[in-house]
Amino acid sequence: MSGMASRIKKQRERGMGIGSWEQPVKFLNQDYEALRQHYLEAGSLFCDESFPCCPSSLGYNELGPGSYKIRDVEWSRPKDLCPNPEFITGGISRTDICQGALGDCWLLAAIASLTLNSEVLNRVVPDGQDFGSDYAGIFHFRFWQYGEWVDVVIDDRLPTKDDELMFVHSASGNEFWSALLEKAYSKLNGSYEALSGGSTTEGFEDFTGGISEWYELNKAPENLFKIIQKALRSGSLLGCSINITSSAETEAITSQQLVKGHAYSLTGAEIVNYQDDEEQLVRIRNPWGQVEWTGSWSDNAPEWGCIPDEEKDRLCDRSEDGEFWMAFSEFLMNFSRLEICNLTPDTLANDEVHKWNMVVHQGSWRNGSSAGGCRNYSNTFWINPQFKIHLNEADEDPDDDDEKCSLLVGVIQKNRRRQRKMGEDMHTIGYAIYEVPDECKDQNNIQMRKRFFMTHASKAKSETFINLREVMSRHALPCGQYFIVPSTFEPNKNGDFAIRVFTEKQSDVEAIDVEVDANLEDEEVDEEDISSSFENLFDCLAGEDAEISAFELQRILNKIVSNREDIKTDGFTLETCRNVISLMDKDESGKIGLVEFKLFWNKLQRMLKIFKKMDADETGTMNSQEIRLALEEAGFTLNNVLVQNIVARYANSDLIIDFDNFVGCLIRLETMFRIFKQLDMDDEGMVELNMFQWLYLVLN
Repeated sequence: MSGMASRIKKQRERGMGIGSWEQPVKFLNQDYEALRQHYLEAGSLFCDESFPCCPSSLGYNELGPGSYKIRDVEWSRPKDLCPNPEFITGGISRTDICQGALGDCWLLAAIASLTLNSEVLNRVVPDGQDFGSDYAGIFHFRFWQYGEWVDVVIDDRLPTKDDELMFVHSASGNEFWSALLEKAYSKLNGSYEALSGGSTTEGFEDFTGGISEWYELNKAPENLFKIIQKALRSGSLLGCSINITSSAETEAITSQQLVKGHAYSLTGAEIVNYQDDEEQLVRIRNPWGQVEWTGSWSDNAPEWGCIPDEEKDRLCDRSEDGEFWMAFSEFLMNFSRLEICNLTPDTLANDEVHKWNMVVHQGSWRNGSSAGGCRNYSNTFWINPQFKIHLNEADEDPDDDDEKCSLLVGVIQKNRRRQRKMGEDMHTIGYAIYEVPDECKDQNNIQMRKRFFMTHASKAKSETFINLREVMSRHALPCGQYFIVPSTFEPNKNGDFAIRVFTEKQSDVEAIDVEVDANLEDEEVDEEDISSSFENLFDCLAGEDAEISAFELQRILNKIVSNREDIKTDGFTLETCRNVISLMDKDESGKIGLVEFKLFWNKLQRMLKIFKKMDADETGTMNSQEIRLALEEAGFTLNNVLVQNIVARYANSDLIIDFDNFVGCLIRLETMFRIFKQLDMDDEGMVELNMFQWLYLVLN
């Protein structure tokens, strides 16, 4: 119940603009300004109990409790490490980021690229933070997370060994913005160790909210250098890396001082006049702050002596700072992959820059109700969340004879790094795109079922299913109506996700889900029509007061089902029997009489018929997929969220629902629908209750 309340509250907050960059979500409900003011007035320094100075904040395995790597670790404030700490010294630059003992070079490459765009950087690193007179030991940073901006508050106690920062640090010993940024990102993800290993793309997106693309350099397009230049001019963030063929090659250094399996940032692209010809150069930065390329155009290479002095002075810096130039042709030969995060985002493959239309939807996969796995699992694929998209207008592309609509589709897994400490990691995810059949076009909330997927092929899909945080692909489709089905590779994998759809032209995207409703028949029974045999049976069961209580009903039902071998049950609960009485008791006596019992008996027979019909494998139970169809057969149209709640409440740990729980579910649903429809006198789909009325209904 609390989960549903949180979902509704979140929807309302989004409607109010909370989650935008201007109104970021307060992570863990911590308000930076309120906390800072409190500690300034108290004359003490902030200590963040939500991310304490203890081993659990460092990690869970190699940096976890008991690990030799965290022996003698002390958490120190910058003022304990140097006499004159500064938040930022002489402006933020990419040389402020040097890697420490944490395998988060992917993150540091993203931060280094971020420093090239001050406007974007100021979103992540808010102004007005320093160690001056208003210092209270508290700082804050902002990150994009799955469709919304989040403000993360931290204290400034940093993990150290021998009075040296353990992790990221600035080349300047008294500058701390980068170390504090890393701490805030660690808090967001659960621990420092949770940041070990990743894709620069992930950092790019969390710092910008942009969409990322990547190029395999052995298949690079002819105009890639132009794409890089254009991306840098537009403020995009770029990263590159060298593939490894085995774990033994991780961070192995080549003969020309390039590091395999290591995330670099690409920070510049220039054309110089070299030996009466044009030479394309790219500037690369190693987050380690050292270990630089030693080939052509490296810091001390002879090529620099063959270009005009003004170009050499502008570009060449011979300091050992981890940044170097190399010929673009050698970049293509030595590096494997280029990643670009488009901030606008831009259509980088074209000469013209276009702003995309973007839509974000939140979704979830839940074991037994909405986690159907990929198309290989034909029986369950259809239960995955579905999102409908209207592509109404083709791109403006005169070079293409076919009118197509460009779109980028990205599916992002949420909060998987935080779950590493529980032994979990990224799911293997992907998606497929199908065309809406003619008979369903322009209809709302039409969810495609198993039969459709058995007879229709996808029009597009993700390039692969992969265990990364995000799977993203670019597509070009004819104008029309489509729907996207994101899924894990295997079924029954729990997870939350966000799906983003970027289109060149205006488009509409909506989550497909059925409208909640119920077709309830008002059955009437005349006492004169009740057979004498049934009346005699009732008299025998009811006793002297001629009415049946919840306790008596429980005994009756359990005796009946115990004699049946075609259905399985562990017995009707008293709660179910009380719900039956509540539904059938017209005179509010707390018991049911002959006519009411006959009405219930008829309902029970219909429920039994539906149960046996949907029990396709004749196990005497229903699985979570069968319950969805059984609910529809009984007249209930429920969306994915409600089906998830029903499975969670009425199924066992193996997602199996027996007969008594099936009856309890239908009785409860009918009761709630009848109450709502009775209160919704204007048939508007909305009722208003005060606190007393709400509690009275819930407790009944």
